[in-house]
Amino acid sequence: MTLCYITWSVSPEMLSIGPITLRWYGLLFALSFVIGYIIMQRIFKHENKPVALLDELATYMIISTIAGARLGHVFFYEPANYLQHPLDILKIWEGGLASHGAAVGILIGLYIFARRKHKPYFWALDRVVIVVALAGFFIRTGNLMNSEIFGKPSDLPWAFIFTRVSDIPRHPTQIYEGMSYLATFFFLLNYYYKKNGAPRPGDIFGMFLIAIFGMRIIIEFLKEPQVGFENHLTFNMGQMLSLPFVIVGIYLILRRPVKS
Repeated sequence: MTLCYITWSVSPEMLSIGPITLRWYGLLFALSFVIGYIIMQRIFKHENKPVALLDELATYMIISTIAGARLGHVFFYEPANYLQHPLDILKIWEGGLASHGAAVGILIGLYIFARRKHKPYFWALDRVVIVVALAGFFIRTGNLMNSEIFGKPSDLPWAFIFTRVSDIPRHPTQIYEGMSYLATFFFLLNYYYKKNGAPRPGDIFGMFLIAIFGMRIIIEFLKEPQVGFENHLTFNMGQMLSLPFVIVGIYLILRRPVKS
């Protein structure tokens, strides 16, 4: 029996004009902020919040996401390499962004935003993570276009042959993760409106942590190691970094309501 796998030979570059190259990943990364902003506009309108507040929030999000994702990759995955070449930390265009670092960056950025604007921390978190889940879908789609963060060899009929990497059929883990993030986005957005824009503080954030990082732990079992030191680990770096987020999410959902 001959299996027909999916051959993936898409170029990561959309187009090149002289020295300028537009890549799918960059477009999708930027699109996550644009569409996220549009959705947040509707949420702010629903709550009668000023657009100026959203603009400031968006600024915090962009800076904290990019800085956190880059530094997360530096410190979690390749600290020795960047210690020897510290200026390479600035070369974001060469790749190297970590979702766990982005998560930490967002937590810090939103904390500063909430303190400066005198807003409850969970109010900011519960709304922002809705669009962060959608951003995860766009970023994993970008990883697919780059033929990176792929899975282990597989003989399933939907396995992908990433021709830029090898001729071995593999789990398309970018799609597994991306679709789980997209489903999480729709669930959280629906829950927000179901509660008429006033969920219990921390509930949406808790659900986000359980869904996003819980699926990350599961899907990591199907992934190839991203860096060499993970080859001999029972649980890879992504799983170890995800576990604390899941625990916090479970706590937020199960905690008792605060009595007034």
